[in-house]
Amino acid sequence: MPSPAFHAPDTVEGVVALLSGDPTARPLGGGTDLIVQMRSGRIAPGAVVDLKRIAALSGVRREGDVFVIGAATRCTALKDNADLCAAWPGVVEAANLIGSVQVRNRATMAGNLCNASPAADSVPALVAAGATCVVAGPAGTREVAVQDIPVSPGKTSLASGEFVVEFRLPARGARAGDAYLRSIPRTEMDIAVVGVGANLDLDAEGTCTAARIALGAVAPTVVLVEAAGAALVGTKLDDGALSAMVEAVTAACAPIDDKRGTVAYRKAMAGVLAKRTVQIAAERAGAKA
Repeated sequence: MPSPAFHAPDTVEGVVALLSGDPTARPLGGGTDLIVQMRSGRIAPGAVVDLKRIAALSGVRREGDVFVIGAATRCTALKDNADLCAAWPGVVEAANLIGSVQVRNRATMAGNLCNASPAADSVPALVAAGATCVVAGPAGTREVAVQDIPVSPGKTSLASGEFVVEFRLPARGARAGDAYLRSIPRTEMDIAVVGVGANLDLDAEGTCTAARIALGAVAPTVVLVEAAGAALVGTKLDDGALSAMVEAVTAACAPIDDKRGTVAYRKAMAGVLAKRTVQIAAERAGAKA
C-alpha cells in the first residue's frame, strides 16, 4: 500500500480544503483507530490531515455555562480540567475507559465518535449529556446532536469534506448528575458488551425533572431511550419508577449474538446497568444540593 500524503494545516479552512480535494483523505486526531485500519488494509487514504496544529481544536474551554471540547483533545487531558470533571464526571469517565492509558494519551472523543462503533464508550455518555458537535465543511459550519453522527456501524452522517471541530456540553442545573457504566468480559482494555449513560436533573425536593438514558452496544448505533427518561421524570426515583425505566431500556435493545455476549445477556445487562447508572447519577446530583 503506498504511503499517504501527510498534511498538518493550521486552520479549519485548510483542513476542509484538503478533505474536499481528496474524498479518500482522513482527518487525524489521535489516530488510534485510523492507523490500525490503515495497517490492516481496511482503508487506504490518499492523504492524512493532522488536526493538532490548530490550537482551538485542543483543550477544554468555557463559553458561559457551556463546556467546549476541541476535537483533537486527548481523552486523558479531560481529567485535568477540574470544572469539567465536577460538572460532567460521567463523560470524563467514559472517555477514560477507551483502550489503555497509552491509547487514551492519544485517543480523542471525536475519533471514538466518528469511528462509528456501536460499542464506543464515550458516545452513550455524550448522548445522555445532550452534547452536540460543531461540524465544519465546504458549506460552512453546522451544529449536530452527537447521536445523529453515527448512522450504522462504521458509517457517519458527515458529508464529503466535513469533520468534527468540537463538542459542546450544555449548561448544568443546580442539582444535576451523570454517569456511565459498561459490561466487559475482562476487567479493562476490552470492548463494551453493553454500555449505559445516564443524565439527570433533580429539583430541591429530589424529584427528577429531566432524564436522558443512552445505550451502547445493543443496536447498530447508540440508542437514546426517551421512554426510559420519561419513566423517571416526575418521580423521586422510587422502585416503581426504576422498574419502569428498566422495562423501557430492555424493550429498546436490538442486540446481536456474538462470542462476547448473547442477545438475552445483553438485554438483561442493559437493564441492570441502567438502574445502577441512574442511581450513581442521582447520588451525584443530590450531592450538589
